[in-house]
Amino acid sequence: MIEVYYTEDDEIIGKSVKEYLEQHNCKVTLCESIADTRKALLNHLPAVVLLDWNMPDGHGSELCCWIRERWKALPIIYLTVRGDSHDIVMGFQSGADDYVVKPFDLAVLYSRILALLRRTENIADTKLFCDDLMLDKEKTAVYDQQKEIIVSQPEYRILLALMENKGKTITRSQLLEQVWDHSGNYVNDNTLTVAMKRLREKLGNPACLKTIRSFGYRMEDTK
Repeated sequence: MIEVYYTEDDEIIGKSVKEYLEQHNCKVTLCESIADTRKALLNHLPAVVLLDWNMPDGHGSELCCWIRERWKALPIIYLTVRGDSHDIVMGFQSGADDYVVKPFDLAVLYSRILALLRRTENIADTKLFCDDLMLDKEKTAVYDQQKEIIVSQPEYRILLALMENKGKTITRSQLLEQVWDHSGNYVNDNTLTVAMKRLREKLGNPACLKTIRSFGYRMEDTK
């Protein structure tokens, strides 16, 4: 199942694309504004984003740039009536991977989606998000509302394990094994308790970091 976010304010076009793609092994979420798309992306990443240029609350190019700042590898395809060469160049410069001019053949669109996913399926995203927190795997850094938070290596690895499994509960034993015991060395359970306490304090006790009493921890969006 290919998960698709489609940013489109034209109800007829949106419904047509959604119906066709969902007949071809896709799950399509329609977003009628740029704000709706941003909210959806911060909660969960799809396989591909389809993006109209002219939206009620802004331009698709602004959203495309916003996406690229956060997820360099997330596939983006413009679907727009703006078909002159200047607009197409601007679309690619803003970060799009493909550009389709309306009206378009739905079968061709689906083929373009498949081709794009074949090229990008092995590229891993390097930035993880949960509420206002961002973890940058390339820089090995943690940010809260774009302000860098200095954390220790164990604290970073705890947060990485939780954010890579956002929405899932990670047991204390799993964290101990992943963060400290990967070399086969025994570590006291209290080590995790202390590290988690320090991490929470550095992050400002975020609501998105949940404690599952006597079991483990979970990261989940609350905004």
